[in-house]
Formats: sequence, structure tokens, C-alpha cells
Amino acid sequence: MKKIAAFVLVLFVGVASAEDKKDAKKIDADKLVGKWELVKDAEPLPKGTVVEFTKDGKLTLVIEIDGKKLDVTGTYKVEGDKFNFKIKTPDGTEQESSSTIKTLTDEKLVMESKEKTESEWKKKK
Repeated sequence: MKKIAAFVLVLFVGVASAEDKKDAKKIDADKLVGKWELVKDAEPLPKGTVVEFTKDGKLTLVIEIDGKKLDVTGTYKVEGDKFNFKIKTPDGTEQESSSTIKTLTDEKLVMESKEKTESEWKKKK
């Protein structure tokens, strides 16, 4: 169970280097709403992981690890180019973190962690 919790925590974990608010890109958070599939391995999340963002600030993450599906729920908020989120891990603890949205179009989402690793997502039809 701890291994699964670690997978979940890495989803968006990380805080990009601090920037002045005036330098932050303005992100159209409405483009985030919908289901997204991980298309580029983002260790330790496996390719094919799916996350759904709703208009009311909720998220649901579906991860398949060793043939087992894991559903994780949480909330999110976009401020400038920062993606702030809170999730409930499988062991019941809550985790908060943020990432930087590098790219957000109608079809592509790229986020960067504080370690400068990127996760790339494609919008599902």
C-alpha cells in the first residue's frame, strides 16, 4: 500500500522555482476541464494513467499498477501558471502540493515539478 501511495504523491508533486507573480503566465483553467491521459512516462506514474478535472475544482486520478486500478480523489486550483492540488492518499492521509503548468492547449498538458521533470498529458475524446 505504501508503494501505491508513493505513486499517487508523484502525480503532480513539486513546486517550481519561485517567480514573481507578474512573471507568471496566465493559464486558461477552463481548458483543463476533462479527462487527460499520461502519454509520456513520468516516473513512477505509468503511461496510460488518467486524470479527470471537473469545472468545480475536483480531480479524480485512475492509476493501474501491477494490474490493480487505484482511484484517487482530490481538489485543485489554478493560480497564474501554478497548479495547486490536495489529494487523499490510499492510506487516508491528505497531501498538498503544486506544479507549474508549462503548456495547456485544447489537446496537450505539460506540467513541471520542482525537480524539473515533466509530465505530458493528452486530452481524451
